[in-house]
Amino acid sequence: MAHRLALSHNCAYNPPHPKPHLPVPMYEAVTRDIRICVTPQYLEDESAPEEGRYLWAYTIDISNEGQETVQLRSRHWRITDAAGRTEEVRGPGVVGKQPTLSPGTTFTYTSGCPLSTPSGIMVGSYQMTTEKGELFNVEVPAFSLDSPHARRSVN
Repeated sequence: MAHRLALSHNCAYNPPHPKPHLPVPMYEAVTRDIRICVTPQYLEDESAPEEGRYLWAYTIDISNEGQETVQLRSRHWRITDAAGRTEEVRGPGVVGKQPTLSPGTTFTYTSGCPLSTPSGIMVGSYQMTTEKGELFNVEVPAFSLDSPHARRSVN
């Protein structure tokens, strides 16, 4: 089973960056020939820091680099804010869909995450099934939700 986790700039999606001179962070993991690339983006216009409301969009590319067709059945997220509060989210599919990916195809979607703190982290997994009915989990790499309002510290 192939398994890699890395910060990447080779994913298919590359949204405009609010500061074009800075690279957009993308996070990548490969599990069993399914590549997951995540690009988070802080939504300044939809956030209200003075009210403790911070909102991010994240775009995920799910690419089937294997030889068998798979279907995404469900998702599991663990979202942790800067205060250490954790929320678990489970449900069928993603954005109301349970996409089927044949070899060489990619499914891309964008969703969002609100927090009451200026930073946090998300990590998760997708449950997939093969055409033969075999279930397996695909890692979604941990990705950082950082707003310009987050306090930075160097350890």
